Amino acid sequence: MERYYGFDLGDAESAIARLGREERTDPVVLPIKDSRSLVTAYARMLDGQLLIGESACYNTNAVERSVRFKSRYLTDPQSERDIKCFASGVLSELYLSGELVHGEDCCFYIGCPAGWDKAARERYRRLFAETGYPPTRIISESRAALIAACQSKHLQVGYDILSKPVLVVDIGSSTTDFAYIMSGREVELHTAGEVFLGGGIMDQILLEKCVRDSPDEKQIRRIFEQSPAWQSYCDFAARKLKEKYFSDEEYWKINDCCKTVQLLYDAPVRLTLRIDAETADTMLLKGTRLLGGRSFRDVFCASLREVRAKIQSELPELLFLTGGVSKLKDIRDWCAEIFPESVVIAGAEPEFSVARGLAWSGRIDEDLREFRREVADLTESSAVERLVEDHIDELYRKIVDTMVEPILREVALPVFERWRGGEIRRLSDIDGVMQHEIELWLRSDRAQELLIRPITEWLKGVAYGLEEHTMPICVRHNIPYRALSLTSHLSLSDIDIRINAKDMFAVEAFTWLINTILSVIVGLICGGGGIAIISSGISGLAAGTILSLLLLLLGKKRMQEALMKTELPTPIRRLIPVSHFESRIQHMSDEVKANFYSSLETEKNEEITARMVSQISQQIEQYLTRMAEIVEIPLG
Repeated sequence: MERYYGFDLGDAESAIARLGREERTDPVVLPIKDSRSLVTAYARMLDGQLLIGESACYNTNAVERSVRFKSRYLTDPQSERDIKCFASGVLSELYLSGELVHGEDCCFYIGCPAGWDKAARERYRRLFAETGYPPTRIISESRAALIAACQSKHLQVGYDILSKPVLVVDIGSSTTDFAYIMSGREVELHTAGEVFLGGGIMDQILLEKCVRDSPDEKQIRRIFEQSPAWQSYCDFAARKLKEKYFSDEEYWKINDCCKTVQLLYDAPVRLTLRIDAETADTMLLKGTRLLGGRSFRDVFCASLREVRAKIQSELPELLFLTGGVSKLKDIRDWCAEIFPESVVIAGAEPEFSVARGLAWSGRIDEDLREFRREVADLTESSAVERLVEDHIDELYRKIVDTMVEPILREVALPVFERWRGGEIRRLSDIDGVMQHEIELWLRSDRAQELLIRPITEWLKGVAYGLEEHTMPICVRHNIPYRALSLTSHLSLSDIDIRINAKDMFAVEAFTWLINTILSVIVGLICGGGGIAIISSGISGLAAGTILSLLLLLLGKKRMQEALMKTELPTPIRRLIPVSHFESRIQHMSDEVKANFYSSLETEKNEEITARMVSQISQQIEQYLTRMAEIVEIPLG
């Protein structure tokens, strides 16, 4: 794509921003009808001419007119037609002004409230497609506002905020939209959605007060009743006066802030719109019938408290305000009051934050596609497999070092006690019993818990090696290298969530490992080492006498064979104390490890090892892909 357009279609005012593929400046807010901020209104004239913007609000020759239709999108089917008419007028203006060229390689990113579900967003997208727009994508206005903050040179928020919780408060003309964003992604469960409170309520309060104070109140109300066009025009004039007052509140507190509107209906009537400190308090702090007797502050703060209650994880570290009303100091103060732990900020031109963020989104999406392609190239190469294969012997050693002694104490010792108590009839039966018990134990939660630490330590070594491949990708796309770093996703507290040892290292993958450890343990217990255990020690003297007689009669080899197959009486077995076996565990553990390390070089099953390398590599590649999928906002 050569150009990306961000279309912030608001209920009261709209804006469009444009960003070129190679441009490194902020998106440019385009003038529509000679204004960067376009009134969201359209009117159809008798001859079929379509008017949009301010002129559509008060032209008395219009046969059809509509304002504030976006807020009715979810509830009024007529709003779809209104949106298409307005969007069509905007598209025509873009082509007529040359800001958009037929056939150019471009796309539009159009915002919607965070509370809209996927079905509503897709239906909204189709409206623009049917109107003739270039390829269009609908994304949350809250996400767009956060993107604008991250990209803004003025705010200098920085990419670090993307790993922290953020609350975006988008105060429009008809609704206030709250979105909780964690790690750059909206968390749907924590999205409060729309609250039907916006700057337009303040416009209505101001207009109502000024009409009530006018000596021509009755005549003005009759004109409004008979001519919605004039009411829309006065509403628009009240909005502009409100913005003027709150843009420099301290100045206008001591200077006259007013505007006279002349209504040309049956006879000219003048309506004076005026704001002073008392009027401002009325707009913000006094109860009004428009809000069911509550004030703007009451409703806004109640909404903030509700949002806070719905956030079940971390409270936001940053509260980002967008929308024209966010310029009000009172708004920031209320946010700081409800969220004292958050930093409250707003852009220099918050009324254009969404449009700019939408335009940024276009380039970010394109960068994302390239970024994910490079990650896919990495995972499809043999780089991960080679890295795992180079470290696989180290994994074997770490697991053996961790698991041998627990196996001896928690499996071998109970099996020995079962033989000693007569439950296992012959020494030769221990082999099969031991194999079965070790396999059961390795599938237990206890074994899985023990695996976590050596696997985590081993993975960190692999992760450091992997960063040689991932860091250049991150550098090329201007994102923090930790976005693709396994080390930043490894901790003992949450490995089962992020990198699941149970999935990555299934027992079947350790067939060779189990068999090797098993053969060494069984050899130590039941082979020559086992005979030594039985026949040695002060408590084993009586048993030793019997063994000595067998040795004289049969010879050593035949004596051992006979002993392995003999069902020794339980009293004789009990002459061998458990404490003697326990004292041998550390020595046996060292022998098992030494024998294993020796067999690692000569007897390792290459087929099993290759399968383990493949399985582990696939797991790591899947995690790389998942990490790439969550990198949404930083690119650009």
